[in-house]
Amino acid sequence: MTTSTRGAAKTPAVLVLEDGRTFRGRAYGAVGETFGEAVFSTGMTGYQETLTDPSYHRQVVVMTAPHVGNTGVNDEDPESGRIWVSGYVVRDPARVSSNWRAQRSLDEELAAQGVVGISGVDTRALTRHLRERGAMRVGIFSGDAWTGVRDEALLARVKEQPEMTGANLSAEVATKEAYVVPAIGEKKFTVAAVDLGIKGMTPHRMAERGIEVHVLPATATVEDVYAVEPDGVFFSNGPGDPATADGPVAVMQGVLERKTPLFGICFGNQILGRALGFGTYKLKYGHRGINQPVQDRTTGKVEVTAHNHGFAVDAPLDKVSDTPYGRAEVSHVCLNDQVVEGLQLLDQPAFSVQYHPEAAAGPHDAAYLFDRFVSLMEAERA
Repeated sequence: MTTSTRGAAKTPAVLVLEDGRTFRGRAYGAVGETFGEAVFSTGMTGYQETLTDPSYHRQVVVMTAPHVGNTGVNDEDPESGRIWVSGYVVRDPARVSSNWRAQRSLDEELAAQGVVGISGVDTRALTRHLRERGAMRVGIFSGDAWTGVRDEALLARVKEQPEMTGANLSAEVATKEAYVVPAIGEKKFTVAAVDLGIKGMTPHRMAERGIEVHVLPATATVEDVYAVEPDGVFFSNGPGDPATADGPVAVMQGVLERKTPLFGICFGNQILGRALGFGTYKLKYGHRGINQPVQDRTTGKVEVTAHNHGFAVDAPLDKVSDTPYGRAEVSHVCLNDQVVEGLQLLDQPAFSVQYHPEAAAGPHDAAYLFDRFVSLMEAERA
């Protein structure tokens, strides 16, 4: 990726999809070239949390909301230490940041972190194309990366890029060293959290409930997990193809063998699915945004939830399944397309959901899931 920022707003840019369709616009953020998987997010707000979500590693995010950037950027809302998206696509970027918390513009932040973007694109047409054809590889080119280069050559560059299927990415975004997020107020429990691409708000939500969270690298072993003497074990969200995550699957199976209370979200849900013997598969265009309807089948309640996933668990919706760790069932389902959104074991304290109950950004309908995790640890202690 090459970058520069001078005159970016007036610099022509082009977006090239791997099926040959192109969209022309203007550079937004850094000028240069970038590649990734083209996906779309339906969130009307929360772009700063989206950009800094490690689950978006190697993805070019198309914003379906037409006007982006009006609240600027601050230093309180990031979910990690950097922007993780490979590229950013917007229709109408805000010319002025008007929020009282803004410290700089979104355009400036993208440029400062070397994120190549494009604006002035018909994002509705692009989103419809991705819905019909599926998520696919894409490149954004501006400045010297596009000047004098034929579209056929740009398309060839896009097709050279690796696909998301088969990508093993969690270790690239996870912490390299273990760290501790202390409990807020009285410490009640200790949790070992395996970082597969964790968002900062997630251990904070647990800390609010009196949990001391030991965040461990994606390469952590079963011995590493139990060295912290946990009352519960957590597996986080993260990027890539769950079919490649053999290490985390083995660690989770070790936790299931010990029957320690277990909670997983997003990638952690897919890891639990694999640990129980279910398969995983790639969705056509995935679920990304903060307005996805999910039903908790244990209560019948419908939640509006925050999502970011391109893969899902292949588990039967209509029956209880026998697994090496006892009976398991689908606990949550997406009401848009019946995709598995949660799993739970019936014979030991383990469950997971495919979405993001930490809700940063997003609605707080699913916050009770952290309380459910606490209840499992309380029952186990009793």
